[in-house]
Amino acid sequence: MYAKCGSIEDAGKVLKEMPSRDVVSWTAMICGQVQCREGQKALELFQQMQQEGMRPNSVTFVGALNACTSVLALEEGRCVPQQIIQHGLESDVFVESSLVDMYAKCGSLEDAWSVFNKMPARNVITWTTMILGHMQCGQGQKALGLFQEMKQEGVDPNSVTFKGVLNACATVLALEEGRCVHQELVQSGLELDVFVGSSLVDMYAKCGSMDNAWRVFNKMPFRNVVTWSTILGGRAIHGHGREYGHGNALETTCGSMNGFAWHLQNSW
Repeated sequence: MYAKCGSIEDAGKVLKEMPSRDVVSWTAMICGQVQCREGQKALELFQQMQQEGMRPNSVTFVGALNACTSVLALEEGRCVPQQIIQHGLESDVFVESSLVDMYAKCGSLEDAWSVFNKMPARNVITWTTMILGHMQCGQGQKALGLFQEMKQEGVDPNSVTFKGVLNACATVLALEEGRCVHQELVQSGLELDVFVGSSLVDMYAKCGSMDNAWRVFNKMPFRNVVTWSTILGGRAIHGHGREYGHGNALETTCGSMNGFAWHLQNSW
């Protein structure tokens, strides 16, 4: 409770005062440290836990790997797989997905591929992690290829997957692939998700299709600051800083932005 509420100091006091600490107590503290952006302390706790003879479980390893990811501790992360094997958890899809995520976010795609290729089962989280990892490393075309492989294996994308793929399309200016993704979004019912919708607007804008960007923008039932910034930036880049069609779009958009800001301020 203390950890999840952000009071990591109180959580530490309770853990220290406990006469007996089990794997659940240690894991809660490790995950709490990660949540509070104290990844290095989480790794120290992971080591201390094992020094006291406590055996980690799958959730502990996920927490430790997330800690490595948060502080980009690639070398510490490379020591974890051996421990995972020793504890017989090398086939756990969540542990392995976290391992892939750690390697990808730390910039070691080769290690990420090594784990990914050995996995007996890969879920949407694993595939999405690989797609986002390639995006982070500037390999947008490879990310699009992974998206196609994922679907061929019968794994359905989620909103995070679609967001990553749309960003890949925007990066490599793959307008036709982006349009195909848009069709899939309509079929999946995720087109109106505010985060996916913002990525869709961004993709169309960066690929030079402002008509489609505007069409998606106008259909969105809710638009956040990212959506507004995307449409403003896209219109400015493509020479529509003043007008679009009939009337002054910049004034219209800024007027709507002011309304959005007023609503946000007063909702607090």
